[in-house]
Amino acid sequence: MKIIEKLSFFPSVWRLSSIGKTVAAAFGVLVVIWLILGIYWSITPSQFDVVSVAKERAEKQGYLGTSKQLVVGYTTANTLYTLVETLLEKPGGFINNDITPPGLIMDNMPAWEFGVLVQVRDLSRALRKDFSRSQSQSVEDSNLKLAEPRFNFSNNSWALPSSESEYAKGNAELLKYLNRLGSGDAGQNSAQFYARADNLRNWLQDVETRLGSLSQRLSASVGQTRENTNTAGDATARQPSQEASQQRVKTPWMKIDDVFYEARGTSWALIHILKAIEIDFVFTLQDKNALVSLRQIIRELEASQATLWSPMVLNGSGFGVLANHSLVMASYISRANAAIIDLRRLLEDG
Repeated sequence: MKIIEKLSFFPSVWRLSSIGKTVAAAFGVLVVIWLILGIYWSITPSQFDVVSVAKERAEKQGYLGTSKQLVVGYTTANTLYTLVETLLEKPGGFINNDITPPGLIMDNMPAWEFGVLVQVRDLSRALRKDFSRSQSQSVEDSNLKLAEPRFNFSNNSWALPSSESEYAKGNAELLKYLNRLGSGDAGQNSAQFYARADNLRNWLQDVETRLGSLSQRLSASVGQTRENTNTAGDATARQPSQEASQQRVKTPWMKIDDVFYEARGTSWALIHILKAIEIDFVFTLQDKNALVSLRQIIRELEASQATLWSPMVLNGSGFGVLANHSLVMASYISRANAAIIDLRRLLEDG
């Protein structure tokens, strides 16, 4: 009887084994699909021509007259709209808040998205606070005051509401401003964009601090001992708590590629914004003899977008055998930042 019982057990074992093989095979196929999707979703969107995209939208809306000239500010505002649109509609959509694979296990593209998003937030704030207002006591634009908070919504909210839905609502309000600006209508419902040197300086100051922070974080990939310069230059400066005179700063190993791709996203967004600024502020820049300075900043940032041929972000010791991609990126970011500081001074004193 025991032998018969043992023999009768084999078919059930075989059936369980077949089910297990089927499940394993299905899971293997799913992993391959995730891998392919992850690679596809990790491809950085191509750069776009800010003038062509702006003219295409204006022509579609009937705002491009026989002169084929865009109104002042339209290119910059449309570039902001297109940056948000790219975040939402690129392959995979907005990945930062994904809770399922492959988005859940991706980190490079979410870091790139965050770099772009920070520039979207800074420009939307400048558009609401400075570019669209004639002076500090003027009323802020009705659409921009609704759009800017939407872009500052959390970037990792999956639902109720999702990040994508908030950014889409912000872009819808931005489009209303864009349409009012493009129509050129006068009166109470008109939209304005003031291409003044002081407005541009204020926004460039935000860019300067962003790039300065990125440069420090990229350089910290190899670890650095830094002097505490927090209160340097002011003998009366005070701070709430005492800090050591020296600090050891090093980016965590698991965060090195995230900082690198955040810098790539920041640079990608800034290239487009600065090209739009060149169009809308051309007379201001020419008056200050600063047009060539702006173009040099764009060149430095474009160099940061070169193809990364390595399968991973290498973190050599600077002068070691292996490359250090973070230090290379920091070089481009630092040079662009130095040029932005010079440009701000030209706009102030030129």
